This record gives sequence, C-alpha cells and structure tokens, in this order.
Amino acid sequence: MSCLVVVLAAGKGTRMKSDLPKVLHEVSGRVLLDFVLDLGERVARADHIVVVVGHRAGRVEEHVRDRGVLIALQEPQLGTGDALRVAVEIAPEGDVVLVLSGDVPLLRKKTLDQLLDSVAKGAEAALLTAVLTDPGAYGRVLRGPDGSVSAVVEARDADANILALNEVNAGVYAFRRASLEQALASLKPDNAQGEYYLTDVVRWLTRRGLPVAATILEDPEEMQGVNTREDLRRVEQVLEQRLEN
Repeated sequence: MSCLVVVLAAGKGTRMKSDLPKVLHEVSGRVLLDFVLDLGERVARADHIVVVVGHRAGRVEEHVRDRGVLIALQEPQLGTGDALRVAVEIAPEGDVVLVLSGDVPLLRKKTLDQLLDSVAKGAEAALLTAVLTDPGAYGRVLRGPDGSVSAVVEARDADANILALNEVNAGVYAFRRASLEQALASLKPDNAQGEYYLTDVVRWLTRRGLPVAATILEDPEEMQGVNTREDLRRVEQVLEQRLEN
C-alpha cells in the first residue's frame, strides 16, 4: 500500500507566548517540525507528504521550502478534521493516510509501523493511544464489548463517566483513504468548539460497522506534544535521555 503523510502544523500555539509559529520552535538545537518531517520521510516519499499551514503560514512554508513537500493552506482554521480535508484534497494518490502533528517530535518509526500494520491487516483505521494515570485534557477512547474502538470523545465534550476513562487518544492516525474521504465529507461542527473534529471520523467509521484498531503506546512519552515552554523543556529532557541510553 502506498502511504500519504499529512502533518498538521496550522495551529497558533498561543500558550507559547511567541510570534513564532509553534512548530518552528527549537528543541535540542532542531526545529520541532523537522523531527516530524524526518520521521514522515522514513514512511513516504517527500512528494507524498503534505504540511497543513495556517497561522503565520508564510514562515512555516519558507522553512519547509527545500524539502519538496506539499503545502495545504487551512484558512480559516476550523479544526483538525477540516485541516485533514484540506490536505487530502490537494494530495496525490495514497492508499493509506497517516496523520501526524507538527508539534509531537518524540514518535519512533516502529510505532508508526505498528499503526500502519493494523490497517494492512484489515482495519479501516487505526489510532495511537496511551493509558495514563492522569489523562487530563486528552480525548478519551471508548471501546465496544469486543474491545474494538467505538469512539473518541474530546475532554471538553465528555461527561463524568467518560472522563473517568484513562485510555487517551494520542492524535496519530492511519486511515484507508477511500473511507476517509467519505467521512470527511460528512463531518459537522456539532461540538462545544464549533469545529470539525478529526475524531468524528472514527465515530463515522464505527457507526458503519467498519473496524477501527488501536495501538497502545508502550512508552507514553512518545505522544508528548509541545504547547508550552515547559513542554519544550520536557521534550529536551527525553531526547537527552535517549542519547544517554
């Protein structure tokens, strides 16, 4: 199966308190986005990588200009589901769409291989999850009686019973493209934020009886995103530990 990689990099990153787009901040001397693009290039050719830009789009586009990747402009920013729709619309062929976030630099190649393997073995989609003692603001993963994924509910839209769950969505996905395109066309902003959620694609698939798998991270630190300067410091610590080991 051919793979298309979509890197979501349109967010403002307001908690960084900086004019610099969040994905262009540096950690251990390298730009966050470069960690993700390097990983993407180990899965797909550069011309099968789409970077979705939005806030300060010109700065991000300038940074990736020499990498040969495609650029999709999300304007206005209407959520992750809308961002993926914009990317898929301009993208070349790809049987499987792998979705990464430009501010999550610690993922390993073997983790993505496990995710893609789930789709190769028959799942319509697969998502990366983690079991956390303190799930905080992460979206919660709901499973059916057979253990398969039935939905992902964002924390801000969840009731107390759902918030009590400790398996969370890591925000990394693999989709079969044909059904993904159908799902994206059906998304509606029926949520507290008035946005098009990428997680609603999962619900769309499961409601039609299409199997959605989950790969549980052995090392939850791989899903560490960067939203604050404290997060940057944490990522730097993990990278230093990896070098020591």
